[in-house]
Amino acid sequence: MTSTLDRRVATSIRSAQGSAYAQQARRRRAARVTAPYAGVASLQLSTKAAALVLRTARVSGPVFRDDAAAATGLSISTVNRQVSALLKAGLIRERADLTPPGAVGRPRVPFEINTGDFLTVGIHIGYRTTAITTHDLQHRVVGAVNIATPQAATPDEVVTAIGYSARRFADRWVGKRLLWGGVAIGGKVDEKGVVDHPRLGWSGVRVGELVAESLGLPVSVASHVAAMAAAELVVNPAETSQNFLYFYAREMAGIAFSVDGTVHTPAAGPPTIGHFPTGETTLLDPDKTGQLEAAVSDSGVLRAAAAAGLNVETLEDLRNAARTGDDVAHGILAERAEVLGRTVALMSDIFNPDHVILGGQAFTDYPEALPLVSKALRATSVVTNRDVRVARSAITVQQKAAGAASLDAIYADPLEALTHTA
Repeated sequence: MTSTLDRRVATSIRSAQGSAYAQQARRRRAARVTAPYAGVASLQLSTKAAALVLRTARVSGPVFRDDAAAATGLSISTVNRQVSALLKAGLIRERADLTPPGAVGRPRVPFEINTGDFLTVGIHIGYRTTAITTHDLQHRVVGAVNIATPQAATPDEVVTAIGYSARRFADRWVGKRLLWGGVAIGGKVDEKGVVDHPRLGWSGVRVGELVAESLGLPVSVASHVAAMAAAELVVNPAETSQNFLYFYAREMAGIAFSVDGTVHTPAAGPPTIGHFPTGETTLLDPDKTGQLEAAVSDSGVLRAAAAAGLNVETLEDLRNAARTGDDVAHGILAERAEVLGRTVALMSDIFNPDHVILGGQAFTDYPEALPLVSKALRATSVVTNRDVRVARSAITVQQKAAGAASLDAIYADPLEALTHTA
């Protein structure tokens, strides 16, 4: 009797253990299925039918279906199918109030992008400051906050903390559906959103996966200068036939190149220009490194100010001093502009783009020095009539880059992207 009972108990225990293991296995499989997507942003103007129709709604809406067909080159039947699918998904909406008098049938009801119901969450992780933003489907910034980049023990803890901060911020928009997250960050990003960032001392950090887990959304990761260039494409997709060089400078300096509506993302990572020679400097680079980033970065400029005996703590202090007549403060900022102008000229001569876009606060926060950038560029370049522009996003360049990363999947393949969302 006892042995029979023992066998029954043992069998019951093994059965319970097997059931528990099976439940754990099912939970692990479910977790793998439902884990938010994390990967690299494509940073290109998609030619997929749904993407073309959505972009037309965003850029030209409210728009009629026949006009959308003309703008995209798609057949009217294809446009009708994509409009129906995008309406069902809620990404666009019809404007019956704008239907022409006497018009019959839905083809004469214009449609536009739905800016009221959805948001994406953008994150720009900087060396000192992290920007967190929310964006509507028009790429407009709905809300923004800057936080100090956390100084945690490990890179994983830093990224996770940023993800939770972004989630708390996004949760303020009650009643909005959060679709996607995007991270713009310096360094190299691989196809799974894993980042190597030498300036931060990061190697193999699972930025996309960690942010996706803490944010609870699928996430696309992009090199920040490439995302800034992509933001320019988002603002004006009509320029896809042209190529441009995007040059960024603030705490870091970097470039990106766009050809035919696609931001080039080398497999080896974004081009590194921080070590480029500056040429002779007087006030900048007191340590005489001769390197671009050490000379023109925000921290480099503040080192130059300290070496010159100026009592300033921030770049804003330095700019205010320059604007109120301090010749040394102005001289430092003017020399920064000249060094940047020479470097932009050399990079432009290498790539020979249709036009050059200057982005970052090194250019935009002290516009008084922009003529010096232009003068140095013209004096250095072999092309005397180079088309050079300041980025449309200007002081919000980091926010726009984060937004471009967060909207990348939606813009590239909207219906497919929605299959990854909750």
